[in-house]
Amino acid sequence: MKLATKAWRALDERLGVQGVLELALHKEVPRHRHSWAYYLGGLTLFFFAVQIVTGILLLLYYRPTAEAAFESVQFIVTRVPFGWLVRSVHSWSANLMILAAFAHMFSVYLLGAYVKPRELTWWTGVAVLGLGMGFGFSGYLLPWNELSFFATRVGTDMVSKVPLLGHWLLRLLRGGEEVTGATLTRFFGIHVAVLPMITAALLGLHLTLVQRQGMHVPSSREAEARRRPPLKFFPNFALRDAVVWLGGLAVLAALAAFFPWELGAKADPFASAPAGIKPEWYFLFMFETLKLLPAHVVGIEGELLGLAAFSVAGAVWFLVPLLDRGGASGRHSRFFLLLGWIALGFIVSFTALSFLGVFE
Repeated sequence: MKLATKAWRALDERLGVQGVLELALHKEVPRHRHSWAYYLGGLTLFFFAVQIVTGILLLLYYRPTAEAAFESVQFIVTRVPFGWLVRSVHSWSANLMILAAFAHMFSVYLLGAYVKPRELTWWTGVAVLGLGMGFGFSGYLLPWNELSFFATRVGTDMVSKVPLLGHWLLRLLRGGEEVTGATLTRFFGIHVAVLPMITAALLGLHLTLVQRQGMHVPSSREAEARRRPPLKFFPNFALRDAVVWLGGLAVLAALAAFFPWELGAKADPFASAPAGIKPEWYFLFMFETLKLLPAHVVGIEGELLGLAAFSVAGAVWFLVPLLDRGGASGRHSRFFLLLGWIALGFIVSFTALSFLGVFE
């Protein structure tokens, strides 16, 4: 017992863990009708942790070359004990992570949690979501199968539409003019080194800001939050958060077990693209919108015009803490609230219609 006490004191002297523990013991979480939204960020973090663990396990066998990538994944799925399960968990958790991140972002937006003084928290959160989508895009090519190869070709083609820098960006991503083994190597480096490094830094800053500023209470629920006694972060909120994580784990395990992630056929760069090639679901709303645009609009290429519109919309979304004048008083305006509902409706409807095959 004395040895444990001495070890704790030594650790506290060097890392200051006592302060962190006291923060957890004294921190409180507001209670109101929309308190459920506080669990979405933790759920996203849980799926990200699953990504890290399963990604490291896959790295033990994966070989990032055009000649061996498909065969190494095939070996993982067919020969490595529980390799098929690890790969399925990795793939499904990636999708669930992005789904949870989208839900978290929209709950933050619609509840007005981006207003002063939480602007930096909003910006780091949106940036982390963008990096998560980058993880999905870069990781999609790594199995080097037919579907991922042609989907990556379509996705990187969009980059070439950027004025002035388009061709340079295309070559930067692909490592040449076409999707080749050089593209696979670059995507692998981006997926396992560049993106994790940037994400770790931004995520650490985001979590620090959340802990420092506390949980946001929507302006419409401030009176309710004052009437109801808050939850202690530890153990009350932490235990409820753990239950949400267990629910996420149950969904993930069910999807991985009953719907194993398929490998498909090996990519053949000389074959024609199969019919119905589409990107991952979180890019579908953009993909389908660009498909619906005419070839030219007022003399401007339709696809270029669409990409410009999405870029402007993304910039507005990112800068909304500065654009929403109501945010200066700690309350978001009705206009930007309506804008959020329109964006959510657009993304959900176009994604659902794409899955239903309406646009085909």
